[in-house]
Amino acid sequence: MHDEFLCHVTAYGVCDGRRIGVPLGTYRAPTLALALWWLRDRASWMAERLDPQPDDGHVPRGALVPVADTVRDVPALLRAWCADPDRQEQVGDELAGGRLVRIAVSDDTTEYELLAESVDALRMQRTLPALVLPVG
Repeated sequence: MHDEFLCHVTAYGVCDGRRIGVPLGTYRAPTLALALWWLRDRASWMAERLDPQPDDGHVPRGALVPVADTVRDVPALLRAWCADPDRQEQVGDELAGGRLVRIAVSDDTTEYELLAESVDALRMQRTLPALVLPVG
């Protein structure tokens, strides 16, 4: 069983012709349940910041403008992922099986990535090359 999980949130964009990643958070979850909770929490956190309410006191009047209908609605996609128990179960099964999980959504300028992996699986991957080296 994989007992500990490393979770990351990153936003990627293009600057001066190069793809740049901006870390938005990292969490070392001591349990699978906490890893799933943190991923949902961060997805919700990103959705709220990408799609604030116009009457929110933190946003200056006129600062928000609607985007074109052709632009993917990243906040809605993130909220839908958070609210889907089947997707949550699938992510949990993958993580419990020691597989890396990557959830990525993008709009016309930025890709938002939630990433989680088992710390135990990472340790096993690091030792694997040492186990297959030829002797002699």
